[in-house]
Amino acid sequence: MNYYKMYIDGQWVDSVSKDRQKTLNPATGEVIAEFSNGTPEDVDLAVAAAWRSFYETRDWRDMDSQSRGDFLLKIADAIEAHKDELAYLDTIDMGKPLREAEADIDDGIHCFRYYASLIKTPHGGVYEVNEGFGKMHSYTLHEPVGVCALITPWNYPFLMGVWKLAPALAAGNSVIYKPSSNCVLSSVKLFEIFEEVGLPAGAANLVMGPGGAVGDAMSSHPGVEMVTFTGSTAVGQSIMRNAASNVKKIGLELGGKSPNVIFDDADLEGAVEWAMIGIFLNQGEVCSAGSRIIVQEGIHDAFVKRLAEKANAITIGNPLNNPDMGPLVSESHMNKVLGYIRKGIEEGAELVCGGERYTEGECAKGYFVRPTVFDHCTSDMAIVREEIFGPVVTVQTFRTKEEAIAMANDTEYGLAGAVFTSDVTTAMTVIKELRAGITWINCYNPTFNEAPWGGYKKSGIGRELGVHGLEEYQEIKQININLTPGPVGWYEH
Repeated sequence: MNYYKMYIDGQWVDSVSKDRQKTLNPATGEVIAEFSNGTPEDVDLAVAAAWRSFYETRDWRDMDSQSRGDFLLKIADAIEAHKDELAYLDTIDMGKPLREAEADIDDGIHCFRYYASLIKTPHGGVYEVNEGFGKMHSYTLHEPVGVCALITPWNYPFLMGVWKLAPALAAGNSVIYKPSSNCVLSSVKLFEIFEEVGLPAGAANLVMGPGGAVGDAMSSHPGVEMVTFTGSTAVGQSIMRNAASNVKKIGLELGGKSPNVIFDDADLEGAVEWAMIGIFLNQGEVCSAGSRIIVQEGIHDAFVKRLAEKANAITIGNPLNNPDMGPLVSESHMNKVLGYIRKGIEEGAELVCGGERYTEGECAKGYFVRPTVFDHCTSDMAIVREEIFGPVVTVQTFRTKEEAIAMANDTEYGLAGAVFTSDVTTAMTVIKELRAGITWINCYNPTFNEAPWGGYKKSGIGRELGVHGLEEYQEIKQININLTPGPVGWYEH
C-alpha cells in the first residue's frame, strides 16, 4: 500500500506525531493508500518554512515576473505530462467519472498558463493629483501578501487546489496548502510536480490532516497573513473568527442552495438537459449546483415528467468506466444525503424518482445514491433551505416573474443561479435581481479561468479566478511622489 508524506521546506517528511490516516475508494469501500496525518506542530514547521522563504531567502518573492511566469508554465507542462495519472487519482479517491476528472486536469493546466500570462501584463495605475503641496503624482504597486494558508474541499480535489495555488504563487506569495483528508492523492502528485520543476524550498508547503486540528491551526496561526478556504459556511465562519486574531486577509467560497428558474417559454428539452448538468454533474457534490428548480406553472408537469425520465436513465457505476454518475465521496456523506431524502419525504414533498442507495452489481459496496427528484416542495422544507451536496433536486412552481425572483432569493446563500427563457428582457431583468455571484442564462455550470468566481451573502467573501483571483493574493501599495521637491511654504505666514 502506498504511503504519502507531507512536503515542507522542500522535503518529504512524516508528521511530528508519525500518525497515519487511510483514504478509501468510494466505489468499493476499499483502502487505497495511507498518508501522513498532520498536527498543529506540523503547521508550525510549514509556516516557519514559508516565512523564511518569503522574508529571508526571498527566492520566489523577488523573482521577476518573466521568470516566475516561466515556472508556472513548466508546472502546466508537467501537469499535462502526468494528466492521465492525475485524473485516475481523482477518480479513485473522490468518485467522479473519469471524463469529469480529465476535464478538471485540463482546466488546471489552463489555469496555471492563464496566471503565467497575467502576471506579465500591465497592472496598477498612475494618477496626477492636486498641486497643493507641489506637483504630485500617485501610483499603485501590487505586491504579494506574504505567507498564505490555502484550504480546499474534496469535491474537486485537484482543481480547487489549482484555483488557489496558481494565483497565490503567481503573485509571489509563499504558501501552506491543506487538501481535504477525504482526497489527498492528486495534491501529493501536484507537489511532486512542484519539486520536479524546481520550485524554491518553502515557497509551497503541503500539510495534510483533519480540518478541526490542522485547519484551525492554519487559520489562527500568527505567522499566517492570509487564509483562503472553500467549503461549508459553518467552517468559513470559524475561519473568520480565527483570522481575527491577527486581522488576516481572508477569502471564502462557501455553501450554496442555488436557484434554477425556468419560464414557460424556455426550450423544454434544453432546459431539462441543463438542469440535469446543474444538479447531477459530479454526483451533485458541487457548491454551485442548481439544487432548487423553480419552474413556471405552464410547463411544470411536462418539465417534471421529462426530468424524471432522464434522471431514471442515468447510468451509475465504477467511475473508471465513465458512467453518468459515480459514488458519493464517503459512507458518512452518503448517509447524510440519504438522511435528507428521508426528511424530505417526512416533510411532505413528493418523491418523483430515486431516493435510495444504489447497490446493484459492482456497486454493492460503494457509496452510490440514485438521482433524486422531489416535486411540490415548499420554501420551509429543510431539503429546500439546506445544502444537501448530493444528487437531490427540489421543484417549486411559480406564476409571475416577481414571484420567481422572490422564491429564488429566499435563501441565506448567494453563490449561483440561472434563468431559462426565450425572452431577452425577462432574462436580463431576472438575472439582475438574483442575489448571487455566478449566474447563467439558458445554460448551467460553465466556468472559465478568465471570469471571477464567488458568492453573495453566506456564500462567501472575495473572488477566485480571473484578474480578481490574482488581486485576492496581492496587497496594493500607494506611492506618492513630489515632482517639485523643496519647501512648500506651509510654515511661512
